[in-house]
Amino acid sequence: MSDEHPPSRHSPQKSWIGRISQLLTGEPQDLDDLLEILREARENHLLDTDALSMMEGALQVSQMRVRDIMIPRAQMVVVPHDAELETIFPLVTEFNHSRYPVIEDDRTKVVGILLAKDLLTHALQNRSLTVSKIMRPASVVPESKRLNVLLKEFRTNGNHMAIVVDEYGQSAGLVTIEDVLEQIVGEIEDEHDDQDDEGYISQRNEHEYMIKALTPIEEFDDYFSTRFTTDEYDTVGGFIVHELQHMPKKGECLIIGHYRFEVVRADARRVHLIKLKKID
Repeated sequence: MSDEHPPSRHSPQKSWIGRISQLLTGEPQDLDDLLEILREARENHLLDTDALSMMEGALQVSQMRVRDIMIPRAQMVVVPHDAELETIFPLVTEFNHSRYPVIEDDRTKVVGILLAKDLLTHALQNRSLTVSKIMRPASVVPESKRLNVLLKEFRTNGNHMAIVVDEYGQSAGLVTIEDVLEQIVGEIEDEHDDQDDEGYISQRNEHEYMIKALTPIEEFDDYFSTRFTTDEYDTVGGFIVHELQHMPKKGECLIIGHYRFEVVRADARRVHLIKLKKID
């Protein structure tokens, strides 16, 4: 019997024969090869940067799971199932979401979804109704579900939000169809997103400000009389990432001195909008 063994087809390293074959045929052998070809196409002006970004996002979605993009349970904006409709108007007005998880005892037990349009319709008729009377069934998905599969399910069943559950069946967070699409096309702004076309910093009230992540850190320092400027980052978004040492998710917070930074909009690639609150 020969002591030689055939090379494993699962080896992480390409064989030299495979490399030569790829050079001769010019065909991609795996995802990394395909991405390299797409990037070369951009360098040769066959694709623009936005098109390449969407292609990369579409390819990456098939490898990402729900846990990678979900909004954690602690950051969900929820309503109690036994609350009367008129009592939740302030919360709905403040957050301007179109859908809210409905909880029974605590955030680990989501029993339904409240649609803002249902709230408006029924509240005009009877404000004393409880949320449980008008909530809709919640779509439930495991943390391990792949994003491409989830997107297909969203399109098939018409749901726009799903509750993410852990291995014990408890709520771990939520995910929306917008969260998935943003992994492909980048940040999606809607009519309820805070916008400021005139400048980087917008004051909401005495203690709160909305700040674009692209705000130059020098401009931030000038505005708030702070000293955050260094050579390690150029923008407020870069400052947040530097301090957290990772790409933050929507809802993640950072407290430095008398300032509380909350990421309002972000995707897998960058931070877009930050809410700043002065604290005592």
